[in-house]
Amino acid sequence: MSGDVWNKIRAFRAADIARREGLYPYFRPFELNDGPEAIVDGRRVTMFGSNNYLGLTTHPKVREAACDAVRRLGTSMTGSRFVNGTMQLHLEFEERLARFFGRESALVFTTGYQVNLAACSALLGDGDVALIDRGVHASIYDGVRLGLANGARMVRFGHNSAESLERHLSRLTAAEGAFVLVDGVFSAEGEVAKLDELVPVIRSHGARVMVDDAHGLGVLGPGGRGTVHHFGLEADVDLIGGTFSKSLASVGGYLVGDRAVIDFIRHHAPSFMFAASGAPSSIAAAMAALEVMQEESWRIDQLRKNYTYMIRELTSLGFEIGPTSTAVVPIHIHDDARTLAVWRDLFEEHSVYTNPFVSPSVPPRHALIRTSYMATHEREHLDRGLEAFASVGKKHGVI
Repeated sequence: MSGDVWNKIRAFRAADIARREGLYPYFRPFELNDGPEAIVDGRRVTMFGSNNYLGLTTHPKVREAACDAVRRLGTSMTGSRFVNGTMQLHLEFEERLARFFGRESALVFTTGYQVNLAACSALLGDGDVALIDRGVHASIYDGVRLGLANGARMVRFGHNSAESLERHLSRLTAAEGAFVLVDGVFSAEGEVAKLDELVPVIRSHGARVMVDDAHGLGVLGPGGRGTVHHFGLEADVDLIGGTFSKSLASVGGYLVGDRAVIDFIRHHAPSFMFAASGAPSSIAAAMAALEVMQEESWRIDQLRKNYTYMIRELTSLGFEIGPTSTAVVPIHIHDDARTLAVWRDLFEEHSVYTNPFVSPSVPPRHALIRTSYMATHEREHLDRGLEAFASVGKKHGVI
């Protein structure tokens, strides 16, 4: 008799143990999330665990765009973009995204995760090498695995290290095609990719590069265009991908680049070709959010003021926050159990909502509390959070 696939399920006890000890932070249901505050488990909390960077999920223009799309176009296209799921709305948004980023073409996806699956599966094949920063998002790893099935191979280079990337590129043969994939802003640590150091190395070897800028859009660069534009490298980066689920207050993803490349992905990526298209309400909301981001540029300025203030104050309290310079500000604790205890006490004792990152979502001894900030946080929200961080940090010996 063969083994039972379910054996691994019987052995899984970690979640139940964490629930019993009051240390389970996941799948908490929100009754209301109106931006800087939310109601979770019947408790009003200060929200430092959202990627709603510009505070647009409740913006009247964004809400009305979604509602109007449902009234006019229904709730779903019930099919893939490839056959019966493309709306004029999709095409209009793709044109706007291409203009916004100054690129020839854009492609809109149903999720941001799907962007990396599609790009990697379409572009990586036999004889190609994917070189990825060790700290990239899980979606890039999954996308590259699809490329491995096509005959490509994967190389991981040292985190944010142009020197490591140079070494690995130098070892490739003349016949191998190199595709470098990096995050613009690393999602757990808030660290900005050193594109000003990495891109010259990439170009010197004739390699191609894609930047996943999920956490850079609306946060960095002129007009909130992201990390690539922050460094003025828009002419040197082949593809920029991202998501609607952060600054654009919706669900979906985008990829921008040269027309021929985007068209190739459109016709060769199964995760795009055979997935249901983005719902009318999601596309309309993201398009409205992009408009608001440009019309109300004060949001980008206020966001930068808020996270700069928190970086300075958390540092002065003695927390280890690492090299972040974005709206994602981690508090490094290094121990999984202590990190969960800090998360619990912030929530239970101070009504402050944060995101704990413990292994395996981060490497062992890299556990942290991720905090993130919005343009709509008032100073009283930030100061309330600082009081909570100081109290709990001292209680658990973090500071």
